[in-house]
Amino acid sequence: MSRDEPPGARFFGHPTGLAYLAFTEAWERFSFSGMQALLVLYMVAQLLTPGHVEHVVGFATTRTVLETVYGPLAPQPLSSAIFGLYTGLVFFAPVFGGYLGDRWFGQHAMVMAGAVLMALGHLLMALESAFLLALLLLILGAGCLKGNISKQVDGLYRDGDRRRTEGFQIFSMAINTGVIAAPLVCGTLGELYGWHYGFGAAGIGMMIGLGIYMAGKRHLPPDNLEIARTAGPVLPADRRVLGVLAVVFVVTCCFLVAAGQLGNAYTLWLLDHADRQIGGLTIPVTWFQALTPLFSVLLTPLVVRRWRTLADKGREPGLFAKMAIGLAMAGAGLLLLAPLSHLGHVPWWAVLPTHVLVCLAYVMVYPVGLALFSQVAPAGARAMYIGIFFITSFVASNLVGFLGGYYTTMPQSLFWSLHGALALAGALLALVAIPASRSVLDMRRPLPGAPADA
Repeated sequence: MSRDEPPGARFFGHPTGLAYLAFTEAWERFSFSGMQALLVLYMVAQLLTPGHVEHVVGFATTRTVLETVYGPLAPQPLSSAIFGLYTGLVFFAPVFGGYLGDRWFGQHAMVMAGAVLMALGHLLMALESAFLLALLLLILGAGCLKGNISKQVDGLYRDGDRRRTEGFQIFSMAINTGVIAAPLVCGTLGELYGWHYGFGAAGIGMMIGLGIYMAGKRHLPPDNLEIARTAGPVLPADRRVLGVLAVVFVVTCCFLVAAGQLGNAYTLWLLDHADRQIGGLTIPVTWFQALTPLFSVLLTPLVVRRWRTLADKGREPGLFAKMAIGLAMAGAGLLLLAPLSHLGHVPWWAVLPTHVLVCLAYVMVYPVGLALFSQVAPAGARAMYIGIFFITSFVASNLVGFLGGYYTTMPQSLFWSLHGALALAGALLALVAIPASRSVLDMRRPLPGAPADA
């Protein structure tokens, strides 16, 4: 197993398998985010226009179902509804894919099946008639892959190993490298040379990820299906475990909702308040969306190094404490936008502290929450519970859209103050949960040197 490999065979102090899983996930996120960056533009500019939409198999039925829920839809709102349904199902599907991986097929088979399905889905986007089938394959592929590959990250570490959280932080850093590269490569190809070039690049990226995964298979933990099948019910016997998982879910949602507004109403705020001139160049407003993932890639190694230094001194904060620190940083970053809203136009660099603080918060909240879910969940259902954790993104996305509707109806300083307060409320909840969660985490029999608090 990867956990038992000799000390020389390591990836920055972590099992070698983490490198293969991280780079696999980087290419998976490249393919997913690249296709996502083009999807709405493609539908509005071409697919849903006369002469094209008639060729999409099953589209009339899909439109009827959506209009039953939303009412009559013009092409732009129809494309947004399809996009929302697609992304929502992508975040729900890992629950079922995780269950199948835990109990029936194992993580290796599910990850490889997911990669193949996603590659086929991207490539089928080249055919207008197969558009809905392509989306279905992408949803099924994400369902097979996401929860199961995250469980394999968990499986690289023994229970109580403090490196588990670092491993998920490095894993998330890889995700952000794919997120940064995707719009630059797939988006540019799609907009300048044709939609299908962009979708094809996403498919090729997924096949590269599959190749990396297969090359590193011998470094990955075994599936242990027999253990999972004899582990009993998927619900934990100790209800305190469910309580800890519920708190992690809510705290993570607080962060994703507050920080998620940087991808929504914040774009409008930048148009109104940011001086985006550098000499004779006007910075495209979309470039600001790359700042948070870019800072995450740059700063994650520093955060990991800092926690490792504190761990050597026996002063490393526990997992809930880290989440509280991160949420406090996110709250401070978003609150900075409140006074800036009163200043009219501000220089573009004035918003950089917000991105840095939210980036540091992401490193200390999302992967830490993922690590907590993997650590506390029942041994025979960890991939499924990791899938449940991904539902935080679905819940948060809907709440971000709902709250974003108030951007034009309330003072902008109040708007950002409320989002900052939401992050601070999550920090308070994480702090309150520390004493109650200690006994649950103690059941995992921490290794020497692991933080004692939660």
